[in-house]
Amino acid sequence: MTAVIRTAREALRGRRPVAAVWWEACAVGRSVRAAWRGPGRERDLVVQSLKAAGAALLAWAVAGVWLGDPMALMAPWVALVLVQATVYSSVRQAGEQFAAICAGAVIASAAQAITDDHTGALALCLPVLMLMANWSRFGGQGIYAATTAVFVLASGTAVSAAAVGHRVGQAALGAAIGVAVNAFVLPPIHLRDVRENLAALARESGDLLHTVATGLREGEWDAQSAAGWSSDAARLGRRLDALYSARSWSRESLRLTSGPLRRLQRVPTAVPPEDEDQRWSRVTGNVTALTRTLAVTVDEQRTPKAPEGPVLDLYARLLALIGDACHAEADRLLGSSAGPRREAETETTMDELHRRLQEGLREQGQGAARTAVLGTLVLQAENLWAEIVPEPDESAGQ
Repeated sequence: MTAVIRTAREALRGRRPVAAVWWEACAVGRSVRAAWRGPGRERDLVVQSLKAAGAALLAWAVAGVWLGDPMALMAPWVALVLVQATVYSSVRQAGEQFAAICAGAVIASAAQAITDDHTGALALCLPVLMLMANWSRFGGQGIYAATTAVFVLASGTAVSAAAVGHRVGQAALGAAIGVAVNAFVLPPIHLRDVRENLAALARESGDLLHTVATGLREGEWDAQSAAGWSSDAARLGRRLDALYSARSWSRESLRLTSGPLRRLQRVPTAVPPEDEDQRWSRVTGNVTALTRTLAVTVDEQRTPKAPEGPVLDLYARLLALIGDACHAEADRLLGSSAGPRREAETETTMDELHRRLQEGLREQGQGAARTAVLGTLVLQAENLWAEIVPEPDESAGQ
């Protein structure tokens, strides 16, 4: 499978539009497989999408079929957009959207009464409503004031107080159905996202350290390789941003839902503590600094030079072991462990490599410039080691 992917990458190199479509299709395929395999972010998106569609159908059935309303558009439209990522955001946005819809219906009706013409009413009210859409009180729902005015005036029916009240009532019905479906049908809880993002950050950090270690050990690395490592380190920064976003969603997803979840016996899995976010933020910073140092050493315009010989091989082995520790941390976050014996063996090996690197620094057989670079690299590896291999009491209970 890896060979097939490598062949496809080579064939698509230089053909950016085709390559973009290919990689997007691959991403969609991975998402579909992940949703099929088991719980995760992808399956959560499927559930939320189906819930939104179900809420809209239910609102249509109530307004259009049961109540027999010939203009039942408002109810399913509002229900559809109010199945949000959290119950709290659904409730908050329901209030903002309802206020925007009321404003749009009232202003459109007033414009119709003034101009007695649908086109003139649109020309009169839409500029005002688009300015109102930027009002902070509406949050991100201000645009619904303008779209409501379009629906009210484009329907061609007479605008009256009864008609305005009718549409507002339909909006209220749709909002109630959308919020109820989101709150009581598999309410979205995003605690899993924090754990998965932490595990992904740990695994990707380990992958990058292994890549760097392989390049250093084989001696086949240059400015292009170092630039690729720096690019991978930048992706770690984006993964860290995704972790912070997931943490924010996890806190919000528990608002207004913890009680109902307890009654339904759907208590979510415990989320890792926020200290983990800070720890992996420091890891990301150290990995970025390490790749930047290596990039500087292969820059022909800069004085520092990379160490070479046996000491560089020792450093590569140390990075590989730290990468293994990153992978072990990813497994731990997902509920599996390498076992205390293997962890003890790894730490013993790392201690030995670290001791030999320190001896290499004292010998200073690399020259002043190379020794300075080696000292910087060893310091960054020590910082990574201290963060990724914490003391036993710091990792207890995780």
